[in-house]
Amino acid sequence: MLEVKNLRVGYGDAMVIEDMSLTVNEGEFVVVIGPNGHGKTTLLRAISGLLPLKRGTITYRGERIDGKATESIVSKGLVQIPQGDMLFPDMSVQENLLLGGFVLPSRSERLERLAQVYEIFPRLLERKEQQARTLSGGERRMLALGRGLMTRADLLLIDEPSLGLAPVLVDEVYDRIATIAKSGITVLLVEENFAHVREVADRVVLIENGAVVLQGSVDEVLNDDAVTATYLGVGGES
Repeated sequence: MLEVKNLRVGYGDAMVIEDMSLTVNEGEFVVVIGPNGHGKTTLLRAISGLLPLKRGTITYRGERIDGKATESIVSKGLVQIPQGDMLFPDMSVQENLLLGGFVLPSRSERLERLAQVYEIFPRLLERKEQQARTLSGGERRMLALGRGLMTRADLLLIDEPSLGLAPVLVDEVYDRIATIAKSGITVLLVEENFAHVREVADRVVLIENGAVVLQGSVDEVLNDDAVTATYLGVGGES
């Protein structure tokens, strides 16, 4: 579904990713983990068209998308949920969601999709008239996810959804993300804390210094003693 090949990208002359390749298959839940500042968010921004490539290709459903405008990429069904939610704080929950459906061709389709989002996030239905600024941290994260779903995304890129949340809220947010994945949407998720994703990931990609160090199933990653001790802060599982 998604293929990133020989990616080199950074900010100005400072390269963050030097030569990265990875794939995401349709229906997979792929989690990218690694130390802070080693290229996880940069990878998502490059895929989304927010950063120009210095080298490499990005292919989505067989079509090159590197060099295309972000709105064009979104219209193809690939949507990023950034860190920090980036909501419109003075707009209501429902207004934020409807803005997420701007790529849909008709009001009836937007309302149909809105009903589907409310099924996944019933709390947003309860809060639909509230301003986004009045929501709790977990509710804001759910609103950001719901707004991304309003596009009828086939592939969601989710950047550290647990950032800044209390543990009980992290569990709730990940429960909703698991529901999204079970609905058939492919997920590529960036996370620094491996404990949050080990129960939901189909495949784990570990990166360091802008390069893929290891990838495999959760069990394969956990059974690599050197990797778990160095990057995950735990010993290997027997």
